[in-house]
Amino acid sequence: MRLAIITSHPIQYCAPWFRFLAGERESGESSVERGVKREGSPLSPLFSSLKVFFLWDGAGKMDRGFGVPVKWDLPLLDGYDYEFVPNMSSHPGPSRVSGLNNPSLGARITAFRPDAVLVFGYNYLAHYRFLISGLAKGVPLLFRGDSHRLLQMRNGECGVGSGGWRELLRRRWIAAVFRRFAGFLYVGQANHDYFRYHGVEEKRLFFAPHCVDNKRFYAEMEAAGKAAAEWRRELAIPAQHRVVLFAGKLEPKKRPGDLLEAFRQANMPEITLVFVGSGVLEPELRRQSNGCANIRFAPFQNQTLMPRTYMLGDLFVLPSFGSGETWGLAINEAMCMGRPVIVSDHVGCAKDLVQPGRNGLVFPAGNVPALAAALQDALAEPPRLIAWGQQSRKIIKDYSYEQATKGLLSALEFVVPRRPQASAP
Repeated sequence: MRLAIITSHPIQYCAPWFRFLAGERESGESSVERGVKREGSPLSPLFSSLKVFFLWDGAGKMDRGFGVPVKWDLPLLDGYDYEFVPNMSSHPGPSRVSGLNNPSLGARITAFRPDAVLVFGYNYLAHYRFLISGLAKGVPLLFRGDSHRLLQMRNGECGVGSGGWRELLRRRWIAAVFRRFAGFLYVGQANHDYFRYHGVEEKRLFFAPHCVDNKRFYAEMEAAGKAAAEWRRELAIPAQHRVVLFAGKLEPKKRPGDLLEAFRQANMPEITLVFVGSGVLEPELRRQSNGCANIRFAPFQNQTLMPRTYMLGDLFVLPSFGSGETWGLAINEAMCMGRPVIVSDHVGCAKDLVQPGRNGLVFPAGNVPALAAALQDALAEPPRLIAWGQQSRKIIKDYSYEQATKGLLSALEFVVPRRPQASAP
C-alpha cells in the first residue's frame, strides 16, 4: 500500500500522526504495528510507502489570528517522507481559495504512484485542479475535514432547501465535490452530521477523531505542574485563588470578550481569570479589564510551554461563537492535562468530548448570563471540579493517533480493491 497525503502546510497537530503512520521505530517495532495492527489484515504492515505533499511552507509566517510571526518549537517535518509542491499563488496561504495554487501537484503525486490519496480540505485551486485530473479519476480518494453545521442547526436551517437559495446551491456544490471521493474520515459527531447533510452515504464514513499527541502531554504532567506553580507566583495570583483559563487566539470567533463579561457577572472574588495568547482583541480586552484586580494576561506560548499553560488553570473555557470553531483542539490538550472544561455549543467537539456534569459543562454560544452561571456552577464545589478533571483524562484516551489510524485503515480497506493472494508453491 502506497499512500499519498495532500495537506496545506505543516501543522503541529498533524505532524505526530504522520510520524505514527510512517511507522516511527521504537524498540524494534513500529508504533503503528504495536497500536493498530490486526491479525489477518491485508494492510499489515501498514504502508510500503507514505508521502505527505505540502502546498505551502508556513513556517515562521505571520499568523493572522495571533497577530505575531509563529514558528513552532516542536519538529514538524521529522519522521516521515514529504515534499513541498511549488505554490504559484501571489498571496500564498490557506486563508483564501487562490492561496494554494499548485499546478504541478497532479504530476508530483502521479510520480509517487499511490494506491490511494488522503486529502485534507478541498476549497482551494490546487484541490479543484487535482480533483479533475486523470490520476484522481483512477485512484481512490479519501477526504478528511472537520466542518459542521451547528450554527445552522441552532437557527433551524437544517432541512432540505432551508436557508434560502444560496444555501441550496452551496449544498449542491459541496455534494458534487464530495462525489469525487470514495471514502470520508469524520473527526466527530458534528462533522459526521455535516457529511450526511451533504449526501455522503453512511457506509462511506469512518471515524478518525481529531486528536493531539496525548503521550507528550501525559509525560509532562508532573513537571508542568511544578512549572505552573512558579508561573502563578510570577503572575501574582493569590495562593487561595482558583484559576479560570482561556488559552488561544484573542480573535472574534473565540469570543474571549464573552468570557470576560461572564466572569464579571459571576462575581467570584476568590477566582482569577487568565487570558493566555495574543490577537486583534487584546487591546480591547485589556481596556475592559481595567479596574478588575482578578484578571491577568500572558503572552503567546509556544508548543513546549502548553502543558504548563493548561496546568495553570483549574478550569479551561472555550466560548467560541459561530461555525469557525470546527473542533477546538485546545480542549483535547486541556483534557490530557486533567482539566475540567466549559465550551459553547458551537464548539465542534462539544458532543464528543464534553459530558455535562461528568467532566464539564456546555452553554449556549453567545449567552453571557448562561456562561456566568456555568462558571459559578463549575467552581462551586472544588472536589467535584477535581473529579471532573480526572474524568477528562479518561475520556480523552479514546481520541488518539491510534484511533485515528484505525479509522484510516478501515477506510482504505473499503476503497482499495483487495489484491489477490499469491498461491503457495
